[in-house]
Amino acid sequence: MLLCTEGTYPYLGGGVSTWCDTLCKGLPEMDYTIYAITGHPNVALRYELPPNVRRLIHIPLWGAEEPAEYALADVPFSEIYLRKQRTTSQVIEGEFIPLFQDFLRGMMAEDVTRYGETICALHRYFQTYDYKVTFRAEPVWELFKEEMLRTYREGRDAPDERPSVFDLTTGLRWLYNFLMPLNVPLPQVDIVHSSISSFAGLAGVIARLERGTPFLLTEHGVFIRERYIAVSTSEFTPFTKRFLIHLFAFITRLNYAYADRIAPVCDFNIRWESLWGGRRENITTIYNGVDADVFVPREKPEGTRGRPTVVAVARVMPIKDIKTMIRAAALVLERIPAALFLVYGSLAADPNYVKECRTLIEEMGLEETFTLAGFHSNPAEIYNEGDISALSSLSEGFPYTVLESMSCGRPVVATDVGGVREALEGFGVLAPPRNPQALADGIVRLLEEDDLRHQLGRLAREEVLAKFRLSSFIEAYRDVYRELASSEQ
Repeated sequence: MLLCTEGTYPYLGGGVSTWCDTLCKGLPEMDYTIYAITGHPNVALRYELPPNVRRLIHIPLWGAEEPAEYALADVPFSEIYLRKQRTTSQVIEGEFIPLFQDFLRGMMAEDVTRYGETICALHRYFQTYDYKVTFRAEPVWELFKEEMLRTYREGRDAPDERPSVFDLTTGLRWLYNFLMPLNVPLPQVDIVHSSISSFAGLAGVIARLERGTPFLLTEHGVFIRERYIAVSTSEFTPFTKRFLIHLFAFITRLNYAYADRIAPVCDFNIRWESLWGGRRENITTIYNGVDADVFVPREKPEGTRGRPTVVAVARVMPIKDIKTMIRAAALVLERIPAALFLVYGSLAADPNYVKECRTLIEEMGLEETFTLAGFHSNPAEIYNEGDISALSSLSEGFPYTVLESMSCGRPVVATDVGGVREALEGFGVLAPPRNPQALADGIVRLLEEDDLRHQLGRLAREEVLAKFRLSSFIEAYRDVYRELASSEQ
């Protein structure tokens, strides 16, 4: 089994990493190779890998001076040297340029069904020739420049959004980094299972077309939706925004088009998957599950006992919209001055955003009442520190933080995004995203109405026991794996 991850397991915490770790440990009879894409090479393991994880392939997209150092870790140096020698200008112009042009034009296509072969051909090329030498060749730059300017010359794009030289060099540099997985040899496996419809999933596309290997895709937060949110709120130029959206949309469509089975973590995702090319008959929701024997209701510890306390478990990054939670906290404190907010989660994902959040906390005078507490090694303890939990995300799949809090008998006030409603409706309070007042109103209501809070906490725990047990989650994936493996025969 090749389990493909991107920016998550086993190097970073969060819901997707919890899902990966739970899956691997829950299916000890399966042998896993982890194919982990990260942002940079200097990352440490966050998780202790179980014995059935036989191998870890690490692919940093940025920060590696020589891509072969990671992508070709098992390839002899002599072969790496020979690849560089083979990568002549004639080879680049004769073999790579036609494929690269096809890729660039595929980025603008809505029907991607023929471009899987292009991805495979690029992968085969980089198993013989050098990645870095190829991308640095002048003909590659000239082709990229010509293709990016073509739509402007043909009058199909606004002249005032014509890319600058800086825009063009940025775009080609992004491709050099994002396409690094095409440089990595793929191990022989029975199934490829990607945890995201992004560049990690290209391994599934290649294995399916080259070897007939079944490709399973699990969607947590919808990748293309979250990229739209991130790119639209960025400070990139109009050209670079458009370039990124075309690139991400192309990769997403490839994932959906070639996946034998798509298993979103909530029904909400299905509308996006169908819209972007997933075949409805291949899509089956598998909800996340939690260990209700570990996440159990307990009394609040002495440190928060007697004080109205809201806990949150989230990496401090823009998609979690911690700024809205901070603003909501200020509104709550106007009505409940003793309230305390504790946010547990990695502070390493986006240091600039963490700094902005700390600044906002200071500006609003919340230093004593709103704490960015960082990573917590025992999440089962977190929820019982509070009376309720809060979630302010702009996008989610089927978040473990909601299920874990429910299992601990702590009702949740959460933004109505992704599959949150599918877990929480009737057992907590939903609020629109980016609405501090609505989030604050929900928090105040549950903190002030003791009977309602206790009733919802009890019902939430019962809902987890009835629908979201860990055993059901594991068995569902075991069945899918068996079905896909038998279809390969």
